[in-house]
Amino acid sequence: MNNFQDKVVVVTGGAGGIGRALCRRFQRAGAHVAALDLDADTLSEIEREGVLALRCDVTNAEDCERAASAVRERWGGIDVLINNAGLVHRSSFRDTDVSVFRRVMEVNYFGSLNVTKAALESLIARRGLIIVTSSIAGLVPLYGRSGYSASKHALHGLFETLRSELGPDVGVLMVCPSFTQSGFEQRALDAHGGRVTRGRSRVGGEATPASVAEAVFDAAAKNRRLLVLSPVGKLAVWLSRVAPALYQRNMVKKLASELGQS
Repeated sequence: MNNFQDKVVVVTGGAGGIGRALCRRFQRAGAHVAALDLDADTLSEIEREGVLALRCDVTNAEDCERAASAVRERWGGIDVLINNAGLVHRSSFRDTDVSVFRRVMEVNYFGSLNVTKAALESLIARRGLIIVTSSIAGLVPLYGRSGYSASKHALHGLFETLRSELGPDVGVLMVCPSFTQSGFEQRALDAHGGRVTRGRSRVGGEATPASVAEAVFDAAAKNRRLLVLSPVGKLAVWLSRVAPALYQRNMVKKLASELGQS
């Protein structure tokens, strides 16, 4: 699928930084775009840009079915599904409540599963494409984010297996961004499910949502299977494979301060 003119694209987490940039990029390519999110205020803004804005809780399977039905009623089917909705925590495994792990898994893993189930038959019929916003944390360990990393690893297991089941009928592109300028980390959960108040550390520079969306669009047009973004992200994946102990030491040194550790 290298031409998105008049294709129907559904973006979960469409009101967020990367999600909104994805909506705009595919819309510029001539696609019909639907944004799914819980942020009603931002959805209203997006709707004024010509996007079909649908309030949807991806953790609720019935909500996902209703949203998919609304898209099919509007445009007849779904060609591209972008599973982009996500949630992160910043807290040590030792301190984090199990409920936080469950919440992160519900949004990141089961949310993507729910929407994919709702859209799958249409995607198969139209020989479509599934794009999954994973993370560098889906490929390597990431300090203070054990639940987040687990959910992203689970996405790779699910969708890379689904790719093999669907064969040539539906493509699957896994996208692994690194640090990005968006409100995503500002909504991070702490160990007990509240909002994190301590500032975030980062390694390397931050990408813009627009640059991430452009890279995703390009990878989708080229039928790629995996997109690892940023030089730091690519280095992290390489180093974790060839020298995992060195990667771990460097990663802990850079990120331990997030949890008030040194």
